[in-house]
Amino acid sequence: MNRCVVLLAAAALSACSSYGPGSLSKDATVESTVQAMGPPTADVALPNGERRLEYARGPYGKHTYMLDFDAQGRLLRWDQVLTESRFNAIQAGMTANDVLTQIGHASETYYIGWQKQNVWAYRYESPFCVWFQVGLDQQGKVVDTAYGPDPICEHPRDAP
Repeated sequence: MNRCVVLLAAAALSACSSYGPGSLSKDATVESTVQAMGPPTADVALPNGERRLEYARGPYGKHTYMLDFDAQGRLLRWDQVLTESRFNAIQAGMTANDVLTQIGHASETYYIGWQKQNVWAYRYESPFCVWFQVGLDQQGKVVDTAYGPDPICEHPRDAP
């Protein structure tokens, strides 16, 4: 019974929007993209009149797609940005906005009081159950980054 519910929910979601941009044509417009993929999680103005739509597939999804459009609203390129090469480009001193532009919204956020840091955590595809974390100070600047175990994979010690 539970499996039927899950399959029906997945079918309903796929009927409403596409998970990724793989089926979009090279000349897709912003409007046709939103129709196919649903509302973006962010819409950012880029230099030269370009525009970036973010599709974060979290909090448990492990993909965030950035789709760049030219000044006329035509698709230029898209990329799945939750990758270690992208994470490794996040450096101390960058702003929160820089991080959002590069890798999008986090799967989860939390605050560490003794360090006075907001932490943004990103799930991503990996052979290990880890996530990437960005520590931001009170001014919204990156202080540090780290890979750590994703708590979703932890099992209770007293489980039968």
